[in-house]
Amino acid sequence: MDANRRDLLASTVYSAVSLTLPDAAWWQTKAEEPTTPRSRRQRCVGREDVLAVRQLTTAFSKIDQLRGGGHGRKALVQYLNSDVAALLCGTFSNEQVKRDMFAAASELAYLSGWMAFDNNEQVLAQKYFHLALRLAAPASAPPLAGHILRAMAHQAIDLGFYELSLELSTASTDGQRYRSATPRERALLGVVHARGLAATGQRHAAAKALLRAEDDLASAGDTIEEPSRVFFFTEASLAHETACALRDSGDRQGAIRQFRHSARTRGSAFRRTHAVTLGYLGAAQIAAGHVEEACSTWGKALDAMEEGIYSSRARQTIVDMRNLLSPFRRRRIPPLAELDARGASYLAHVD
Repeated sequence: MDANRRDLLASTVYSAVSLTLPDAAWWQTKAEEPTTPRSRRQRCVGREDVLAVRQLTTAFSKIDQLRGGGHGRKALVQYLNSDVAALLCGTFSNEQVKRDMFAAASELAYLSGWMAFDNNEQVLAQKYFHLALRLAAPASAPPLAGHILRAMAHQAIDLGFYELSLELSTASTDGQRYRSATPRERALLGVVHARGLAATGQRHAAAKALLRAEDDLASAGDTIEEPSRVFFFTEASLAHETACALRDSGDRQGAIRQFRHSARTRGSAFRRTHAVTLGYLGAAQIAAGHVEEACSTWGKALDAMEEGIYSSRARQTIVDMRNLLSPFRRRRIPPLAELDARGASYLAHVD
């Protein structure tokens, strides 16, 4: 359970080469093999224990959305390695409780990986995503496996491994991972798949995937019970990921429209991603030649980040901002110098 151990960190670089997708035989083997070592004093695990793990996972997820992956991840890992590990070593009141507990543990491991990814701890993120997949196998939950593979695809595309991202996102939408998922989760899987297609130059296929993701999200409603792990995926999230796909397809104006829509519609509980969206929007605006507009957008991103966001992804948008502003420094654009100095001060304080 402890992916922080030194023996698991012998490699300090994200490894695309060593990442192989599990085949059907792997899932069957992992689902059938003994899941936990047995101790003399076994705890009887029931539905309330599963509920407690899920409640803590939701709480940590909300903190991640509000503050970023650099806030609270170590506490989450401690909970995973102590309380949750002990529950997995217990006896279960029935087989369904056992599957549900492994699913809950898998979601917690996934969240630890996602928070590490957001905080630029890429090796740890990869380790926890792999752990989440192993825990998902005994849970017999294809949509959960798809959710984890989608996160791995997101990580790969952000790190520039576009072909790997497409392979992972394709696997996330394969078979029952997509078909048995709820509409909101199908939309999330589909829009990240669209990003993989766009990044590998498949513009037409990406456009079709974006339309399907939009239709899937439109079919989500209050009458359909969605897993708590997708509570964050709203219209604003779809617009953000759509904008990234359009940007990577070369549709700069379309990306700007979607980033703006995301920024307008995102709720205050999702400040971390709101800051990232504004950072990306500013980059798209300056690429289109709208320097003053980009400065205004980046100023709003800094406003959000100075309110206690601990996210390396958000921080990177300010690093990118200063690099993108560099060619314009001699033009004496009024807001540019002030914004540049503000960005430098922010980076100096968070480093």
